[in-house]
Amino acid sequence: MARATHEVEYEQMLLSRHSFVNQRGRHRKDGALERSAYILLSRIRMQGPMSIGELSDAFGLDASTLNRQTAAITRTGLVERIPDPDGGMARKFRITDEGTRVLDKEREDIVRSLDRVMADWPEEDITAFASYLRRFNTDIERLGARPWPCLKAHL
Repeated sequence: MARATHEVEYEQMLLSRHSFVNQRGRHRKDGALERSAYILLSRIRMQGPMSIGELSDAFGLDASTLNRQTAAITRTGLVERIPDPDGGMARKFRITDEGTRVLDKEREDIVRSLDRVMADWPEEDITAFASYLRRFNTDIERLGARPWPCLKAHL
């Protein structure tokens, strides 16, 4: 008898292939962001300016990977490097007005797509699904010791 976690694994695999975030190119002509740019911008927007070291701690990625990713979104004007507002030595990345605009548009497009997918769902089912996803992600973050800021604090 298969455990329910086998079904969760399968459904998670299917969900990952239906990503609403474009995974080709850093910034497509139609405005869609690459997945890594979308996630970086989201974290910097929620947490405020962050250094490469802070991003490395937050994502569990090495500095060279983050240097490539931040260089790409800096070149497109979505973030800018600034002196540490707290007076530290490391420079930090701050989302620009253009980065905020692009991120907001991307998020609105994704929410619109999700609204179409769940058009026939009762609101309480959508709320329950969001609650289960939040719990799932929170437990993953807890095990990895890399919690994300709470979304509700930023709505």
